[in-house]
Order: sequence, then C-alpha cells, then structure tokens
Amino acid sequence: MERPIATLAELLAESTSAVALTGAGVSVPSGSPDFRSPGTGLWENVDPMEVAHIDVFERDPVRFWSHYRPRFASLGEKRPNRAHAALAELERRGLIGGVITQNIDRLHRAAGSRNVVEVHGSIETSSCRECGASFGLDRVDDLFDAEGVAYCADCGGQVKPDVVLFGELLPEAAIAAATELAEGADLMLCVGSSLEVHPVAGLPQLTLERGGRLAIVTKGPTPFDAVAELKLEGEVDEELSALVEALG
Repeated sequence: MERPIATLAELLAESTSAVALTGAGVSVPSGSPDFRSPGTGLWENVDPMEVAHIDVFERDPVRFWSHYRPRFASLGEKRPNRAHAALAELERRGLIGGVITQNIDRLHRAAGSRNVVEVHGSIETSSCRECGASFGLDRVDDLFDAEGVAYCADCGGQVKPDVVLFGELLPEAAIAAATELAEGADLMLCVGSSLEVHPVAGLPQLTLERGGRLAIVTKGPTPFDAVAELKLEGEVDEELSALVEALG
C-alpha cells in the first residue's frame, strides 16, 4: 500500500464527521471535460460570459441554448466512474456524511450517494419562469421551437435549466446545507476541484476554522495545498478506488 493512500485511509477512519467536496475533476474519468485544463477545458475556446450568463439567457436565448442544449445531451449520456462509486461507498459505510458538489451532472446520485448538496443546481430538471412547471431532462428536448428555444408546454413561458448560471446567486438552501456540513466536519475530502470558485471555495476554510482537517485529491495546485494534511495528484478514480481498498 502506498503511504499517502494509507495516510488518507487513517485520516478517514479516525474521523467522526467527514464530508466530501467535489468539482469538475471528479467527472473527468466519465468523459466530461473540466473547465480550465489547457487544451481540453470547457472554457478554453468559449467565453462563459457569452454563453452561460443569465443575461445571455434573457437577451439571446437562441445563443444560450445553442451552447446548453448539446451540453445537456452530452451530460445526460455520462455514467458514474469509480470515483463517484467510491464516494457512494464511503457514505454507505458511514465514513462520510455527504457530498457537496459543484457539478450539475447528477452522477453522484446515479452512483448511489444519498446526501448530495448540488450547490450549482442540476440538469435533472428545467423550469418555466412564468408558471413554475418543472420538466425532467427526458422531456426538455420536446420543448424546443424551430429556433432552438425551450418553451413551457403548459403556459408557453420560457424554460430555464435548474442550474446556476453566471450572474445568479447560489440557492440559499443549498448553501445553507453545504455550510452546515463544512462547519460540522472534522475532515473535508476535496476531490477534483481547484478550490478557486467562490463561494464554494470558502467551505474548506470553514472546516479549518472549526478545527477540522483537509485532504485534497486533485490535479494542479489549490489555495489550500499548504494547509492540507495531504495532497494526492493521481487520477481521482484510481486514488479513491485505492482508498476504499485500503480501508478494507
């Protein structure tokens, strides 16, 4: 057993209130690009402020959906990888109390995680901005008109995905739940996140301020590397699978 994995297993076994925080990197082994990796990141060739901002949705829904419609179709086809499965197993064993995720792809739930806080929303549903009707991912494609804009099947209002766009505030309930988990954690396991996008990037600090510890599993630097108990930079699915194996 490699020593870093053994150390992480020991930290988790000693913990009584661990929580996981995940970012785009946890879904990379499922075939999803992260956002900023050179050459492959989702925002490498497109300015997110021009396609994924609430102002774009309201001002030019054709342009907005030209980006999001194929993205939704792509994400809908993704399947959980071993990293998602490992986190679900850790929760099943009672070793973590839940998963806070920045991802909108639903893969933690698909893998079996139960207590999942999706701070940026989810592609699972889209809602009418007029009457509030909700449409599952499997129904959204039927709502588009000839120009490629989704309209409500009930009242004809514009339909927006239930994800947090640039320029929008995060859902109060999700932030409250994430904050509660972070403040109560004696160990936060940060997986596949650069820990740079606020306010979620502030959650590890809440854990630290209350005497908790951090363990980081991600490629590339984070602002918390110097204060983490350990940092693993291998493939997240391999690292977490090895962690579960180390725990026996």
